[in-house]
Amino acid sequence: MAAGVHRTGQDWAVWEQRKGWSRPPAAFCLSPQLGPGSPPGVWVCSTDMLLSVPPNPGISWDNFRGAKVIALPGNPAYARNHGVYLTDSQGFVLDIYYQGTEAEIQRCARPDGRVPLVSGIAFFSVETAEHLLATHVSPPLDACTYMGLDSGARPVQLSLFFDILLCMARNVNREDFLVGQPPEMGQGDMDIGSYLQGARAELWRELRDQPLTMAYVPDGSYSYMTSSASEFLHSLTFPGAPRAQVVHSQVEEPQLLGAKSSVVSCLLEGPVQLGPGSVLQHCHLQGPVHIGTGCLVSGLDTAQCKALHGLELHDLVLQGHHVRLHGAPSRVFTLVGRLDSWERQGTGTYLNMSWSEFFQKTGVRDWDLWDPDTPPAERCLLSARLFPVLHPLRALGPRDMLWMLDPQEDRGKALRAWRACWRLSWEQLQPCLDRAATLASRRDLFFRQALHKARRVLEARQDLSLCPLIRAAVREGCPGPLLATLDQVAAGAEDPGVAARALACVADVLGCMAEGQGGLRSGPAANPEWMQPFSHLECGDLAAGVQALAQERDKWLSRPALLVRAARHYEGAGQILIRQAVMSAQHFVSMEPVEPPAPGRWVVAECPARVDFSGGWSDTPPLAYELGGAVLGLAVRVDGRRPIGARARRIPEPELWLAVGPQQDKMTMKTVCRNLDDLQDYCQPHAPGALLKATFICAGIVHVGSKLSLKEQLLHTFGGGFELHTWSELPHGSGLGTSSILAGAALAALQRAAGRVVGTEALIHAVLHLEQVLTTGGGWQDQVGGLVPGIKVGRSRAQLPLKVEVEEITVPEGFLRKLNDHLLLVYTGKTRLARNLLQDVLRSWYARLPAVVQNAHSLVRHTEECAKAFRQGSLPLLGQCLTTYWEQKKLMAPGCEPLAVRRMMDVLAPHVHGQSLAGAGGGGFLYLLTKEPQQKEALEAVLAKTEGLGNYSVHLVEVDTQGLSLQLLGSETST
Repeated sequence: MAAGVHRTGQDWAVWEQRKGWSRPPAAFCLSPQLGPGSPPGVWVCSTDMLLSVPPNPGISWDNFRGAKVIALPGNPAYARNHGVYLTDSQGFVLDIYYQGTEAEIQRCARPDGRVPLVSGIAFFSVETAEHLLATHVSPPLDACTYMGLDSGARPVQLSLFFDILLCMARNVNREDFLVGQPPEMGQGDMDIGSYLQGARAELWRELRDQPLTMAYVPDGSYSYMTSSASEFLHSLTFPGAPRAQVVHSQVEEPQLLGAKSSVVSCLLEGPVQLGPGSVLQHCHLQGPVHIGTGCLVSGLDTAQCKALHGLELHDLVLQGHHVRLHGAPSRVFTLVGRLDSWERQGTGTYLNMSWSEFFQKTGVRDWDLWDPDTPPAERCLLSARLFPVLHPLRALGPRDMLWMLDPQEDRGKALRAWRACWRLSWEQLQPCLDRAATLASRRDLFFRQALHKARRVLEARQDLSLCPLIRAAVREGCPGPLLATLDQVAAGAEDPGVAARALACVADVLGCMAEGQGGLRSGPAANPEWMQPFSHLECGDLAAGVQALAQERDKWLSRPALLVRAARHYEGAGQILIRQAVMSAQHFVSMEPVEPPAPGRWVVAECPARVDFSGGWSDTPPLAYELGGAVLGLAVRVDGRRPIGARARRIPEPELWLAVGPQQDKMTMKTVCRNLDDLQDYCQPHAPGALLKATFICAGIVHVGSKLSLKEQLLHTFGGGFELHTWSELPHGSGLGTSSILAGAALAALQRAAGRVVGTEALIHAVLHLEQVLTTGGGWQDQVGGLVPGIKVGRSRAQLPLKVEVEEITVPEGFLRKLNDHLLLVYTGKTRLARNLLQDVLRSWYARLPAVVQNAHSLVRHTEECAKAFRQGSLPLLGQCLTTYWEQKKLMAPGCEPLAVRRMMDVLAPHVHGQSLAGAGGGGFLYLLTKEPQQKEALEAVLAKTEGLGNYSVHLVEVDTQGLSLQLLGSETST
């Protein structure tokens, strides 16, 4: 295991906003790239640079011992101001040069002319780290730690590279090492030179025998943080970028951002123009604002940005700072030029012009900036009292500095106001900076822009995840504003899909607030306390529903268990809106009147099952109308039979007789409905006969909200009642689309018995409607697969109303017979739990988890590829499609592959081109495309030799070319 240590370089108080730069420390950024393969040890990383390292830098750790430094390429000119490594052909470090001569730098050059720069990253093996650790108790090195300081020792400051690592370089001899001085030692430090010799001698004794090697990363890049504004801007912009880089920011008019510019943690409203190579950080600006090239603007809000109206900045650094002056909080604004040097004396510049030119242009005099006794040679920008910190009559703003750009505009008024201010130099101002207030302000701005972005993402239906924002808001203890924003989006949404996603995000916030406690996210959502908000949503009053939800939510925030239950009810509210969106499929349900069969005469509907070959989940609302779905399915007979059916007939009694069970007359469950109260549980899927009751309601035969009784309705319209039987020869949870196909069969038989004919396309949409009425939800692929014959692709567009279109796939002659010989079903003996899988998938989709969004798009694309494989008649290609499809299903719904099923698939893998669990997975039927024809007995023998598979069974399967069939039979006595 490797440990990490951060080594801090310069304080960077001049560019204090770097401490808020969006990139995390290099040690965390680079550990996944540099760390793999490294032995146990200690990583040491400086934080005064920005590095870029490729995903696989190719660092070798074979036979490693000692220490290893990481070097990145740089040109010789850049290296003149930095450190470089000299190595031998085996990678051992011979010497380290800092600000070396041209000859020294050339000795380090690689074949491409570049040199290996000291990057600030080193790795110590356990052995070497222990040697180094042992020195902390040995004088004078004990003075490097608090142990020595607390013992009264004189402090010693050592350089990681030019003290600790340099003594391990092979070409360095002891005498030169002991008398050498670290680059950071100034002339005033000469008196401690002898003291350092003792420290270096101790390092030499402990570390000299440890080898030092270098790992060179030729494709990486290195940028050291200096006090130069130009270099700082270069490090925050991307010279090769074709457009602006926008990070943690909301920009209303991104087209106004110039190439090679950067915007970090900003909220930009209206026309804010940013020139090439410029950087905005931690600003809330309202246009019109025009910032030209080469600028850095940081720490301004809407009140101060008014000072920028009518100006165009170029090559300037304008910053707002939080300070505390004698304990009182205040804001201070600084303005310098991009080319200015803070420490250059005598010949320095300000606002990119010489001091003499600045004095002449503005009327400022040198005595305004420095004390009279300050020697001219020591007068520099760092010590110039330029920056107002207090005005006797008003608050300060950027105008108190920006006047210097055009000092003649107000005839000296601004100069007089500037002189009236208490002013400090940057050197004096640094100790007054209020970093706590700065971080609090930046946090507030981050969430302000994030809330604007969240609103835009939801309202524009963008496939961006709000999960990072949700986690950040909860961790920072401020979920309230986020919840309020989500409420506003949901209440004002014109699209039920937008509102449903906003409510799902509220559920995610509540779940995140529970911090993993309080039970499972999936669960019931019918607590009576939430029924009033739900009723508003059911009635279409979205605004009132969202408001009522929020009022109820406030009562459920006190502990994790309540938070999780509230999250479930918000997901339940989202399901209401999904249901309303899917109900739009009713637009495409039509029927034609025909002569009804005589009372007592049965109408029988029979259907095949379906097998999905590609695209499943994309048909599931809301994916079906937000992403757009495409599923390739096969209508199939199982063991030569069409296993799903329904029959209906008119009866003289004004009642509804419902029966569910096998096709024979001996039914396993019977229900008689004599009044409307008997139908009230039609929306409870587990109630007896709920599917059949919903069928009567969706068929328009019964109206549960009518003032007429059930008897009156039936006698008035039909002169009697109906009897409806449904059956399925497939086990519950088979994954072969049973319930949706059964609903289609029941609707078709019942409508025909009532004297209406419903086409297959209308029936597909009618089943969508029925399943929403039943509240089971679900997509459209099952009824497409079982009601439409043969091989086909169903598609729905990313729009409402939800419409499903079907294309039947033509295959080469003789291919169906070949396919039937190679297609098998294996019942796994495991009942799938599709509802929990469905809830998990919908939660992931609404969260727009990147992996789920990408996989959903892949499902749709892969369907078209699978259709091509069928048109070509290629079994190996179809096998690849199945294999890919199963991997996609597992990505979409982790947990859909039970261990016993995985064991079964592993055993069958050598014998098949491809295989997948049917439907959502989790159990049910496994379908196989075998390499050899007619393999039922052979595979039964293979499975029989495998232990722990449970009650499986192997079944023949063939493509059904008939689809839904309707026939009229003679009358018979019901039982």
